Amino acid sequence: MNYYLGIDVSKGYADFVIINDKKKTVLDNFQLDDTFDGHSCLCSELLKFVDMNKDTKIFAAVESTGGYENNWFDLLIRLQNSLPIKAARLNPLGVHANSKANLQRIITDQISAKNIAEYLVAHPEKIDYQVSNGKFASAKKLWTFIKMLDKQKTQLNNHLESLIYSANPELLHYCKHGSPLWVIKLLRKYPTARKLSKARVKSVAAIPYISENKAKILIGAAKKTIASASDELTENTIITVVDQILRLRQTINKQQTVLAQNFSTPEAELLDRIPGVGIDSAIGMMIEIENIERFPSVKQLSAYFGLHPVFK
Repeated sequence: MNYYLGIDVSKGYADFVIINDKKKTVLDNFQLDDTFDGHSCLCSELLKFVDMNKDTKIFAAVESTGGYENNWFDLLIRLQNSLPIKAARLNPLGVHANSKANLQRIITDQISAKNIAEYLVAHPEKIDYQVSNGKFASAKKLWTFIKMLDKQKTQLNNHLESLIYSANPELLHYCKHGSPLWVIKLLRKYPTARKLSKARVKSVAAIPYISENKAKILIGAAKKTIASASDELTENTIITVVDQILRLRQTINKQQTVLAQNFSTPEAELLDRIPGVGIDSAIGMMIEIENIERFPSVKQLSAYFGLHPVFK
């Protein structure tokens, strides 16, 4: 007999309900704290339920809620070793659409838990039940952290570009596709056009990737600048932003190295052979994909990444 466990996770606690394949409640809603005692209580309840219902299979699911569900989901995965249970994460939009189709207007934590269980009954073909993979879960957390750092770096680069526009607009010619590292290091030493105009050619040329000829061009352009900002506050802001960008670049590179050393799959190594795809991108793609069997076709995989390729 198949039973379906719906878990609605909130910050610090969760609501649970078990229904059968007729969508009838067989274990009334109960609420547990996300603590050791709460997890122990859930184990006891499930053991008791399995003892009372022989030849039972339990299909359990939580919604992806930004990480609040991780502790409960990890517990369900570990219980697979001792109980006839399968666990899955669900997209909240799918559960919401299913409950909306049932004309439900009032939503509480208890109702949300049942909606999750009913979604398992109604759409078994859309559920991807997972097995224990602690290394993969840790890699995904680190990958998410790297993406967050990269997003912060992009925001700072955009802010730096607006500062360059007023402090040394002549440099924007070199920043059409983002600020190259030599521009960032140049700004660290000479944050405004006024500072750069007084610099020596040899000092500027000492910065990596700046030749003496380029240094002369940069200094000459700085002397004819139309910059509107050259005060100390602007200088301080640019130096601070540049320092943050350089620190983030260093941290991202370090974390990408750690990820590459500790998480590598045959699929990632295969993707790495494609021109333009590095090992960091390959590992990131495999972490995002998780299990390729989730995508029956190339179109579905492309749609997952928000792409709309045209084949010619």
